[in-house]
Amino acid sequence: MPPFDPARAAEYPAVIGCDEVGRGALCGPVVVAAVWFDPTALPPEILGRLDDSKRVKQPLRETLAPLIRTHARVAVAAGSRALVDRLNVRGATLDAMARAVARLGLDAPVLVDGRDAIPGLGETCRAVIGGDRLVPQIAAASIVAKTLRDDLMRALARRHPHYAWDRNVGYGTAAHLSGLARLGRSPHHRISFTRSLGPGPRT
Repeated sequence: MPPFDPARAAEYPAVIGCDEVGRGALCGPVVVAAVWFDPTALPPEILGRLDDSKRVKQPLRETLAPLIRTHARVAVAAGSRALVDRLNVRGATLDAMARAVARLGLDAPVLVDGRDAIPGLGETCRAVIGGDRLVPQIAAASIVAKTLRDDLMRALARRHPHYAWDRNVGYGTAAHLSGLARLGRSPHHRISFTRSLGPGPRT
């Protein structure tokens, strides 16, 4: 059951919620969204369907993402494959989060899903473990980020069909690992994640 009750909208604060998608993938970027809205002004049919993107089925995510963009302030950023390899995935994620929040240009508290607050924001930023089930703006950010990243990985799958990214969106499924073992890395694979999984890079 979705965690946010439209009848309790006044109990949820008007904050910036920030979340990432793709941190555990073997390839592609980590994608971040930052979302602000006043829960009392968000249409209840949107608020009542928000949840952790992993718990929302793809058709509903694809319905909700453009509605969130219409009714909320949204900014996105990505940590590229190269940035993940250079900084590590945590550093690339926090870098992308800082850029996404800055692009909103809003003076509002920031709540981030997970254990890490965004460096440089001081007391205005707080990490919330399990935030995508507790803070509606974080849930909205997770849906926007997942929809965007999944679309990107499916587009890349048309150029690199041997890794089954159209189905696994870059995560380490058996089909993906089989492609890596047979063909090596593509230019989109994170070297730091796949160094021992196959030859490469492959163009």
